[in-house]
Amino acid sequence: MYAYLKGTLEEITEDNIVVEVGGVGYNVKVSATTADLLPGLGNEVKIYTYTLVREDALSLYGFLTRDDLEVFRKLITVNGIGPKGGLAILSVMSADALRFAIMAGDAKAIAKAPGVGNKTAERVILDLRDKISLEDTLRGLGEPSQTASGGLSGKASVDNVMKKEAIEALVALGYSASDATNAVKKVEVTNDATVESILKMALKHMF
Repeated sequence: MYAYLKGTLEEITEDNIVVEVGGVGYNVKVSATTADLLPGLGNEVKIYTYTLVREDALSLYGFLTRDDLEVFRKLITVNGIGPKGGLAILSVMSADALRFAIMAGDAKAIAKAPGVGNKTAERVILDLRDKISLEDTLRGLGEPSQTASGGLSGKASVDNVMKKEAIEALVALGYSASDATNAVKKVEVTNDATVESILKMALKHMF
């Protein structure tokens, strides 16, 4: 129904915001992560929305990027994950971190979301693994990381680029994307790390 809302941010709570557009205030449910990244009250915002229509209610769910919205759409296709569960997962991990967890089969990371148990987390991985591409996962790893204040973490960006290249190298060696992602995730990146050192340490986790 609504592709996005662009207006003035009038109110922020833990899981809901009010955006005024043309004199009308819209209640929009958001994840805790989205709430943390919003500008201050009175500023203009653009929120991409998902509209849920039921017999007794019409609810809007909002996201700062189209990417977050698309990941949310995928999440709510999983049996047992409704809009509330989708927001809960995106409150404890970013869209890119979720892709990484799905590719790596890391149910524990997903199960950290309130109300999401291990079985549900495993169902998310099973249902969405084929819908999440390695390219999507690597794209996120190669982008600069954003802090809660909206700034960019330079070191995190460099680390992610090296992890991305290490995963690509493992896939080129014949390992599956899932195994490669899982192995690289286990590697602790030190200040003097290189792609080669990450690759060597990741290979130790392949056996």
